[in-house]
Amino acid sequence: MNYKILFQKVASILAAPARSWSVIAEYGQGRTVMNEYVYPLIGLCGLCEFVGTFIGKELSSVMVQVALTRCCAVAVALFGGFFLAVSLLEHFTRYWYGWKGDTDRMQLFVGYAMTVTYVLTMVSGLMPIVLLHWVLQLYTLVLVFEGARRLIGIRENRLTSYTVWASLILIACPVVIKYIFNKLSVILN
Repeated sequence: MNYKILFQKVASILAAPARSWSVIAEYGQGRTVMNEYVYPLIGLCGLCEFVGTFIGKELSSVMVQVALTRCCAVAVALFGGFFLAVSLLEHFTRYWYGWKGDTDRMQLFVGYAMTVTYVLTMVSGLMPIVLLHWVLQLYTLVLVFEGARRLIGIRENRLTSYTVWASLILIACPVVIKYIFNKLSVILN
């Protein structure tokens, strides 16, 4: 994996979403988005969470266990959140918006639309930015708006409602899965 290209893609979609979505729609990547974009970012999120657990704390076996649990929670939440969001958005978009696209296109859309979530998860894994994390998560609306228009092809008169609902799904899926994972890990511990 070439991380230089990965970070260039992240910077591009955050800095110029309209242009980036146009390029993505033109060249499309299908399922390669998972191997070349989503999975490496999820891995980096887990790594940042693992390393961030030790910042300012004494190294002990308990801290290693806590770090591994937090790392797993982030990885499971983002991984499961990605696939749950793909499934929910695919059904939602077909039913309410008459979309005729395929799963690969929806994976492409969700993978890039979750960029804000990936970046904020990495940063918040290294330093506590809870309130700022949720405020900056609103930028997902911009990515979804541009992606829905250029990649998914939602009509202009329905674009705003789709943007709001799709953004809520994209933000909520990882949060719900992380909450369930954390509750189950406490119960099973």
